[in-house]
Amino acid sequence: MNQIGDITRRRKVCHNCEGRFTTYERVEEVMPSIIKKDGRIESYSRDKILQGVKKATQKRPIHSEAIETLIKGIENRIQCFGAKELPSRTVGEMVIQELHTLDKVAYIRFASVYREFKDVDEFVFELKQKTTKEEPEENQSLSFDFSR
Repeated sequence: MNQIGDITRRRKVCHNCEGRFTTYERVEEVMPSIIKKDGRIESYSRDKILQGVKKATQKRPIHSEAIETLIKGIENRIQCFGAKELPSRTVGEMVIQELHTLDKVAYIRFASVYREFKDVDEFVFELKQKTTKEEPEENQSLSFDFSR
């Protein structure tokens, strides 16, 4: 038996045919149902979060281990709520917070899709708000030229 992160790998032998095979086991954690914006309730889907994060981090210097750690952290936070149902907005905000810490470009990509900005002004406002909350460096200014 080998332990690979949260996955247990076991080698087994069939006593009837003497064949050998490997199984991979993961502890199944009970996750809350997700309440969508339109009121529908869906089962929690790790894959949906993973696909969104992968899309946001595409072509960025981020290892798959960092993405896995990010998702595990989100799942741990979700479980800490101890709720049977959780709004999708709460989960989305967790993803945004974690991406902001991991990679600013990935954060911007995810936030721009997730928050459904109506126009460039909303996007710039959000960006300025996030950057002013951080410790500004001396003479650091935020300006964009969208005329191109």
